[in-house]
Amino acid sequence: MKQILSIFFTFLFFTINAQDVAILKYNGGGDWYSNPTAIPNLVDFANTNIKTNISKNPQTVEVGSQDIFNFPMVFMTGHGNVYFSDDEAENLRNYLISGGFLHISDNYGLDKFIRAELKKVFPTLEFQEIPSNHPIYNQTFKFPKGIPKIHEHDKKPAQGFGIFYEGRLIVFYDYETDLSDGWEDEIIHNNPKSVREKALKMGANIIEFAFKN
Repeated sequence: MKQILSIFFTFLFFTINAQDVAILKYNGGGDWYSNPTAIPNLVDFANTNIKTNISKNPQTVEVGSQDIFNFPMVFMTGHGNVYFSDDEAENLRNYLISGGFLHISDNYGLDKFIRAELKKVFPTLEFQEIPSNHPIYNQTFKFPKGIPKIHEHDKKPAQGFGIFYEGRLIVFYDYETDLSDGWEDEIIHNNPKSVREKALKMGANIIEFAFKN
């Protein structure tokens, strides 16, 4: 039965919201709703510069909801605790191995929680640092040095981590850079134009890669 459902929901990727992005709502008390202007700004940039046709009013989808299968890509951020129930972990796993894609942006404080919860989703898989020659850094916009540094957290280098399933990158995690802060309205963080542009270009690359793969 689960296999039949998986095939059915994979089909939905190409029939419902075939080119759309949702914000992932999770339990545990963490602020999944942080950076409210980030995704609308990124969507506007992507629609303009890489010719996507994403809704400018992103929907919210819960980890355990079947609605997650309506979206080829979901975005997750926050500062605090994350908790996946067993059913939620299974649902997220089915979504990802059926063709879905998860982008996680550490808004500072998320790291220890998301690493633990993703172990529920994929007990045998580990985050791998993604090399600068990976296609996600070489879509419409080129990042020959890998993920750009946007915000300072703990004076560590920016890193892009991934989880791969059967050779496909299904989770991208930006760490010690906070791409989504760079997507927010300029007035919020007072980032220079050049920094915001780097963040938006990298975000557009992630969307482009997710939609192609």
